[in-house]
Amino acid sequence: MNHIFYIMGKSSSGKDTVYKKILKDLELNPLVLCTTRPMRENEQQGREYNFVDREYFDSLMLENKIIEKRIYNTVYGEWIYFTSEESVDLHKGNYLGIGTLESYVKMRDHFGAETVIPIYIEVEDGLRLTRAIQREQNEKQPKYTEMCRRFIADSADFSEENLAAAGIEKRFDNGGDIEECIYKIKEFIEQV
Repeated sequence: MNHIFYIMGKSSSGKDTVYKKILKDLELNPLVLCTTRPMRENEQQGREYNFVDREYFDSLMLENKIIEKRIYNTVYGEWIYFTSEESVDLHKGNYLGIGTLESYVKMRDHFGAETVIPIYIEVEDGLRLTRAIQREQNEKQPKYTEMCRRFIADSADFSEENLAAAGIEKRFDNGGDIEECIYKIKEFIEQV
């Protein structure tokens, strides 16, 4: 049976770095989600996300091909993140994806708990905030207000109650050496 290994964590927990390294080291297909938000510097179409317009999203909704979606009312307007049925073909092997707790639950409900395997990355909030600020400082046009909105929203989205309700028990600490965190996650994936 093939699986979807689903990486989750609050913003600036290192999800993207972990994702890229594991994808490079293990034979997994990338689960590339779609978004209507603007592309950030150093992002690439089809790598981090499939960057699409609202019309494309609306057409998939009409065709009932959306597995899960999240709509955020940001300070820059409405941004939609979603997974369509076109994103996953489990006959092609195992996948590695990144998403929110809410998207994980919807993917799990769609494909089954035996297929979608959660990988939850934790980082202490002070360190996460420092990382988030450093990341924004590297952007040509830092979006500090949006960074703060995401940081605050994560407290509710990834509350202990929500994690427990989603059945998230195993956690991977990324507050120290990221290579150690990656090693433990790769070991976990290989055991599954």
